[in-house]
Amino acid sequence: MTGASRGIGAAVARRFAAEGARLILVARTTGGLEEVDDAVQRASGEPATLVPMDLSDGEQIDRLGGALAERFGRLDILVANAGTLGQLSPVGHYAPDDWEQTLGLNLGANWRLIRSLDPLLRASPAGRAIFVTAAAAEAAPAFWGPYAASKAGLEALARCYAAETRRSALRVNLLDPGPVATELRRRAYPGEDPSKLPAPDAVTEPFVALAEASSTEHGVRIGPASGAFAGT
Repeated sequence: MTGASRGIGAAVARRFAAEGARLILVARTTGGLEEVDDAVQRASGEPATLVPMDLSDGEQIDRLGGALAERFGRLDILVANAGTLGQLSPVGHYAPDDWEQTLGLNLGANWRLIRSLDPLLRASPAGRAIFVTAAAAEAAPAFWGPYAASKAGLEALARCYAAETRRSALRVNLLDPGPVATELRRRAYPGEDPSKLPAPDAVTEPFVALAEASSTEHGVRIGPASGAFAGT
């Protein structure tokens, strides 16, 4: 699971631990990962495998697949949650570095994850890949250019991946949790009252549903707009 040190990623990690999953948690901050691991151990009694990693470093992602293959042999569930808002600004005002950083993490890193982890997901009898998206991919709101473009690209990439894995046991889906009280949301809407939004722990159910071996969803976008689940 990427972006596992806080927000939705941390909440999903805690929920998966309570469901009995053995976790591999990826994030930049070691301290944040260790805090989540403490909660995971309280929920399951088992420590997570912690992978402090900057997902903007593609070579680290490439090495991740080999390391996990050597240690575990397969990967049952990928939750690709890490993302960045970038700067909210008119499209023509973005600095190239800001554009590349946002596209690199929200889209490029997910492509590298697929490239690195696809063999491990296919080695599972019921591999599941869940890519976290957002309404901005479809709404394309003013001033959200890089974020919206990167999430739209992620949705197209995930659908291509789903089409390519249609005849396999792997199931690939997109999940939009909707508005949630996270740091990214606070940065986007600094005047909003976070107490009026669902907490990250309140939106974990669809992640569990898509991760189940019995789930048949494939190549779909699950989210508030689809009415596929409630609570966000």
